Amino acid sequence: MNGLDSIASAPMWAGFIAFIVLMLALDLFVFGGNKAHKVSVKEAGIWSLVWVAMALLFNGGLWWYLRETATPAIADAKALEFFSGYLIEKALSVDNVFVFLLIFTAFQVPREYQRRVLIYGVLGAIAMRAVMILAGAWVVSEFSWVLYLFGAFLLFTGIRMMVAADAEPDVANNWVMRMARRHLRVAEGNHGEQFFLMKDGVRYVTPLFLVLILIEATDLVFAVDSIPAIFAITTDPFIVFTSNLFAIMGLRALYFLLVDVADRFHLLKYGLAMVLAFIGVKMLIMPWYHVPVQASLTVVAVLIVVSCVASVLVSKREHT
Repeated sequence: MNGLDSIASAPMWAGFIAFIVLMLALDLFVFGGNKAHKVSVKEAGIWSLVWVAMALLFNGGLWWYLRETATPAIADAKALEFFSGYLIEKALSVDNVFVFLLIFTAFQVPREYQRRVLIYGVLGAIAMRAVMILAGAWVVSEFSWVLYLFGAFLLFTGIRMMVAADAEPDVANNWVMRMARRHLRVAEGNHGEQFFLMKDGVRYVTPLFLVLILIEATDLVFAVDSIPAIFAITTDPFIVFTSNLFAIMGLRALYFLLVDVADRFHLLKYGLAMVLAFIGVKMLIMPWYHVPVQASLTVVAVLIVVSCVASVLVSKREHT
């Protein structure tokens, strides 16, 4: 299939984008996403279930629509591609959670202000990923050999993650923060949930805005890893975009669900690193052997489950 060929019609694209805009508007203006409050584990759990349910309902609707308008074989293949892509993106987004936790801890951001930072982080992530996915689909359609570069990059990234899994980056003093402090007027101190403020007629940014910059930069880095990974499953831009967006929309709820227990899943990073390495190898061996989507889905699921279970068992043993 040519990289820019898609099972989606223009109304399907328009309908999905309208759905995302509606959900963001509801989150911001109806459910209080733009208001400071401490998100409870119960609230985070409910929203996590809502987003997973929406992704599964969307996949079921896509399958039913394609059975009616295309063929059962195409419907089954596309539904499996979406589910596999969603699982991979959801799993890799857990690594975002670990880094977000490091950032908020380093800058001592109170829990009630973290929700607002993450909602704007999601908005930026949607825009960045839309551009990167469409650009990636075009590049793959024009230069199919780029998939092998993606594979080599993912294999290298996976190995690097395994080697440095226990290393904690100095997020407060990285080059993004140094550049921001050099070029922006920063009003030090706690200014609540404000991103900007005026002093003597001069606009300043707050430390919370620096945190938002770092969150956006972090998601850009993770997108560079995760988007090539899903191109190993499908080159259909609609499947890539929708599976990415559902994973991103559920990221904020996932963060608040895992924030208090993240340290118990310390081995998950090794599982995620092996996922990236496996996908990289899958892409590199494509000329000789095509790994079925079902097999890829099974391997990814097993790696994630085993690393989670091992994390819990090791944590229990350390606390006994």
